[in-house]
Amino acid sequence: MAISKAKKEELVADYAERLRRSQAVILTDYRGLSVADIQSLRKRLRELDTGYQVAKNTLLRLALQEAGLPAVDHLLEGPTAIGFCYREVTPVARAVVEFSREKESFVIKGGLVGRQTLGPAEVAALADLPSREVLLAHLLGAFQAPIAGLLRVFNGPLQGLMTVLKGRMEQLAPAEG
Repeated sequence: MAISKAKKEELVADYAERLRRSQAVILTDYRGLSVADIQSLRKRLRELDTGYQVAKNTLLRLALQEAGLPAVDHLLEGPTAIGFCYREVTPVARAVVEFSREKESFVIKGGLVGRQTLGPAEVAALADLPSREVLLAHLLGAFQAPIAGLLRVFNGPLQGLMTVLKGRMEQLAPAEG
């Protein structure tokens, strides 16, 4: 059944709005999956406060253009479903990659992070990244390390002087008694 022009415009506007809100999108080929499989993936992604939607390629092309994102025509061949990443990208990528390992017919085509186009291997690499909190902790540690080292350098001579004075006091104490 054909979709009316008004419905198509509504879908393009909806896709464009979701694309603008997303930090990243993951494009997949869902051929060979049952409705129950797709519902299972949607449930996993809903728990991550994101969405997964089957999209018509021509309308998705228009939505990408309307959202000011690069054309990804090479990713829009065959049936396409799109996973949106409204918050953190890594957990969504991890859920999609894990699902693709469970269901061999499910194929990750690629994705977009900002204006950068990703291939399937790069989406898988995103899934392997640690969480945002872990990355921030590593970054904080990297900032603190030079300062802590500098403090040790400044405290070293003073600590050495204190050790020498304490040793000298111990040498003189028995002699006085």
